[in-house]
Amino acid sequence: MSQISERFDASPKRAYAMLLLLIGSFVISFSGLVIRNIDQADSWQINFYRSFAFAITISLVLLLRYGSNAPKQLKGIGRQGILAAILLAFASIAFLQAITNTSVAATTFTLCCIPFLTAIMAWLFLRERLGQSTIFTMLIALLGVLLMFAQGFGSGSLYGNFMAFLCAIGFSCYAIIVRHNRRIEMLPTLILSNGIVIIVALALRWDNLDISWNDLLLCFILGGLLSATVNTLFIIASKHLFAAELTLFMLLEFTLGPIWVWIFINEIPSQWTLIGGSVVVIAVLIKTISEIRKV
Repeated sequence: MSQISERFDASPKRAYAMLLLLIGSFVISFSGLVIRNIDQADSWQINFYRSFAFAITISLVLLLRYGSNAPKQLKGIGRQGILAAILLAFASIAFLQAITNTSVAATTFTLCCIPFLTAIMAWLFLRERLGQSTIFTMLIALLGVLLMFAQGFGSGSLYGNFMAFLCAIGFSCYAIIVRHNRRIEMLPTLILSNGIVIIVALALRWDNLDISWNDLLLCFILGGLLSATVNTLFIIASKHLFAAELTLFMLLEFTLGPIWVWIFINEIPSQWTLIGGSVVVIAVLIKTISEIRKV
């Protein structure tokens, strides 16, 4: 199979896709702030209501776009779409287990490895060859990530750290499949994925799904607005960007998240978090602006 290079993709479409991911990353970066304001709901209850709202929003998007033909789109994803849905659900559940069994720093650092894992997988399985500017951006972003965690990761269990690693692997594989099937409407995979999470959460919490109205509202914001937005934009952008580039923008979520918590809750991040986060944001912004200027 011949290698695919960046130069064969039209710059206007690439710039458009990067802008979409920039918006999506900005939106989802508020998820940590939303979660911090949830009072009593446990992680499985949050996942249940988040996934429920998420699935409803994507269903509405498909109905608006395809009307009565929307159900046919679910059949159109094929076996690879089903596999992508399973991988995304697995990554969501693994993330839940990681964040509740190891330190937030250790989980975040592991998830920051997703773009680099995806780049390796994309080269191996899709033969996607990144341009020098993208490689340079990823290296600068990696430096920023290392600076963010210069003071260490904190303590955590082996199980939690392993779950974080599985989450990273699961999402990277999901990104590869979505990119490979970019000519297929993959939005229905989000409905199927959330359906899987709902079933698992329901099986574990079927007798205890009562949460406060405040928590319910925040779960619906988390799933129906934040998660639905970023995942929809991710799938749209996958038609024009390489898999590694798609996941590169995820780093903005991890770097901007602590800023919002600092501003609204006054939880002050470390100096190294601010320095490293700034390096990541600047690297990604420069890459995006450079693509826009090519148009």
